[in-house]
Amino acid sequence: MEKFLEIVELVNGKINDFVWGPIMLVLLVGTGVYLTCRTGWVQVRWFGYIMKNTVGSLFTSRQKKDGSNLTPFQAVTTALAGTVGTGNIAGVTGAIFAGGPGAVFWMWVSAFFGMCTKYAEIALAMKFRNTDANGVHKGGPMYYIENGLGKRWKWLAVIFAILGGLASFGIGNIAQSSEIAGSLNGLFGLDPLVSGIVLTVVVGIVVLGGVQRIGQVTSLLVPFMAIFYILAGIFVIVLRIADIPAAFGAIFSSAFSLEAVGGGIFGYAIMLAMKNGFARGVFSNEAGLGSAPIAHAASSTEEPAEQAIWGVFEVFIDTIVICTITSLTVILSGVLDAAGGLDTFGTKGAAAVAAFNSILPGTLGGLVIQISLIFFALSTILSWSYYGERCWGYISNDNKIFVAAYKVIFVLFCIVGTTGSGQLMWDISDTLNGAMAIPNLVALLALSGVVAKITKDYFGSKK
Repeated sequence: MEKFLEIVELVNGKINDFVWGPIMLVLLVGTGVYLTCRTGWVQVRWFGYIMKNTVGSLFTSRQKKDGSNLTPFQAVTTALAGTVGTGNIAGVTGAIFAGGPGAVFWMWVSAFFGMCTKYAEIALAMKFRNTDANGVHKGGPMYYIENGLGKRWKWLAVIFAILGGLASFGIGNIAQSSEIAGSLNGLFGLDPLVSGIVLTVVVGIVVLGGVQRIGQVTSLLVPFMAIFYILAGIFVIVLRIADIPAAFGAIFSSAFSLEAVGGGIFGYAIMLAMKNGFARGVFSNEAGLGSAPIAHAASSTEEPAEQAIWGVFEVFIDTIVICTITSLTVILSGVLDAAGGLDTFGTKGAAAVAAFNSILPGTLGGLVIQISLIFFALSTILSWSYYGERCWGYISNDNKIFVAAYKVIFVLFCIVGTTGSGQLMWDISDTLNGAMAIPNLVALLALSGVVAKITKDYFGSKK
């Protein structure tokens, strides 16, 4: 078994070097830049309108669901459940240790252009979604590849669906349940196997209830967990507010540092910061992966752009707000100066706990992180169960037995995650992230003209 894991780690490392290499970074950021230009910088010019008509609309109107579909808010909370996960805490912490404070700057860059990328994904998912005989909406990259690019591109849609279906077990389950097991062990001393059994029961109750039950749970869970972590993070930052200027100084200076790292080439520090910043940014907000539009396509909204603007809000709250809170806490805490680096703490989650504990009294910081990790990871598992369901449903032409079998296997994988190798699961999840983004980004570029027209028609009427 040990030899097998070594082989898996070696092969995964080679693939990971490719999917997160220079070509992937150019494709990810370049697609965001290109879409930003084609839509007239929609995330900048219409930012106020977007905020008013997304999060602001929650305080002024009552949203209704349509039959078996989700309300716009349930759709966005299901998508946010997938984006706001352990990557916002453990992933960001690991990125800063690996790439330095400068990784935070490149995370912001990926998020800025990622806002438009996710906007485009959702717009296309809404326009090219299918509606079955029962009035249920089904969409995502596999549908806008086939319906938008034509039947001859179905092979690309199938590739995305296969990668997305596999990723649901990695990024959407194993990596998350591994963090839940660690948190439950830290809080209650629970054995990983016991944690896995408990998690399997909880996830099974929700997932087997279908997308509507997932939407109902996430609409309650996501606002609570986001507000809880944001308020706790703001409190931590306020306690070290005098050091904020120095923290931002470290972020910007490290982002453009030309020093050689570990005897490497001149400017290698920038490359490390960029790679980790972009990788963690995408792992966290999922812009470009094609996962979130699967949830948005289930919305009862009819106008593509009206639902798509929620994508801008998603990336903003996920990376610009939540990831920044984690980043500043890690930098302000001084844990980066630990002699043994990340190895001193064992895991990324443990390093985040140490960061919060160094600022808050006693072990209060650890309590905040562990509670947040549990809710963040649980919500991600729930939303990714639906992403995987739609991917495998597309491949099997919605064969009920096949889809039901997927749900059962997915739920049981919670035990695999809680008892397996955490670091290897993170690495495999990274690889699957990069791989599934490729067919999606190709489709976004090919259909950019459609996105531009949707944007022009919608915002043209708002002037």
